[in-house]
Amino acid sequence: KTYIRSECKFRTDLHTHMNGNLPPDALIALGIIHQIRYPYYYIKKLGLSCTAQQIARLEEKRAKAEAEFGDSSLTGRKRERRIDDYTFINFIRDIGKHITVNYMMAKDSVKKRLSRDSSEGMSFTEFSYQLMQGYDFYWLWKNKGCILQLGGSDQWGNITTGSELIRRMDGGQAFALTCPLIRKADGTKFGKTEKGNIWLDPERTSPYEFYQFWLNVADNDAESYIKIFTMLDRETIESLIARHRENPGARELQKVLAEEVTRMCHGQEALDNAIEASRMLFSGNSETLRKLDERTFLSVFGDVPSFDLPKADLPVNIMDLLAVKTAILPSKGEARKMIQGGGIAINKDKVTDIAAEVTEADIVNGHYILAQKGKKNYFIINIK
Repeated sequence: KTYIRSECKFRTDLHTHMNGNLPPDALIALGIIHQIRYPYYYIKKLGLSCTAQQIARLEEKRAKAEAEFGDSSLTGRKRERRIDDYTFINFIRDIGKHITVNYMMAKDSVKKRLSRDSSEGMSFTEFSYQLMQGYDFYWLWKNKGCILQLGGSDQWGNITTGSELIRRMDGGQAFALTCPLIRKADGTKFGKTEKGNIWLDPERTSPYEFYQFWLNVADNDAESYIKIFTMLDRETIESLIARHRENPGARELQKVLAEEVTRMCHGQEALDNAIEASRMLFSGNSETLRKLDERTFLSVFGDVPSFDLPKADLPVNIMDLLAVKTAILPSKGEARKMIQGGGIAINKDKVTDIAAEVTEADIVNGHYILAQKGKKNYFIINIK
């Protein structure tokens, strides 16, 4: 059995193990070390460590995971004895006595934080984390027969503390396997503590934003990421990279990467919506706009300027809408000029008649009207 401790690599590792018929015990590191909480939740093959607020959501997602991985035995139950059952005194008495401070101080991760060149220092909470993670590995070895823990290279010290606990407490043997951290173009690692990160959870990063992230990665990153985050075979990847190097402007590599990863994490339907939303920005019309669900619509246009308009004000003349009811344009004269010049669109459809009216029929997703000025200036009109 394998113990995967990672955030963004979890899904890829899990697929790799499942495809090889080696189901792992997987633990997603969702806790925040500065606010140590250990309400554990157990799923037979997916051991998910999560905050209390996430437990209810996991129940809803269990059926989806079951269908995806084809395992009808996935059932939810609480884990047995873990760290949350220990008092502080009992933990340092029963577990802490097996690991010396000298051993913990010798870890590279600790040395760097305590060196003269480091301005951060290290809190006792962070220092003791390797002992807690080490015990986590010991518990999985003892209770679930887990002998291998996988993780990023920054977890080496914590993982080996676990294998050392297993040796010292029970004379057992367990193994650690780490890989280099996956980094973004700016040199920072993927992870929940980094700025500008993306999440697998669609409530944190919508499928459209997720798709756009991969679509816009740098060329060098795309060559690396397609090897790490997709399940494409070597021949396909090498062919894609070769074509990409011949014509990087086509961004074929990024498109395939975005499609593969989005499909893997969110499904074909979410991918289709993300692609539709992307196309709609450049060549769409009101019909394609209305196909977008509200979440995707807001993912695409959520950051544009917005105005409120009472539903009772509909229907309204297009010039009044642009210059009186909202401040999209400074005056009705400017609105007339823009309309006659073909520079105004409502819900992606050009408006060429200054006498045109915007009505309730133009409302999208029950709440919104999308106005466009020129090629790139969008505005949401919220219908109240």
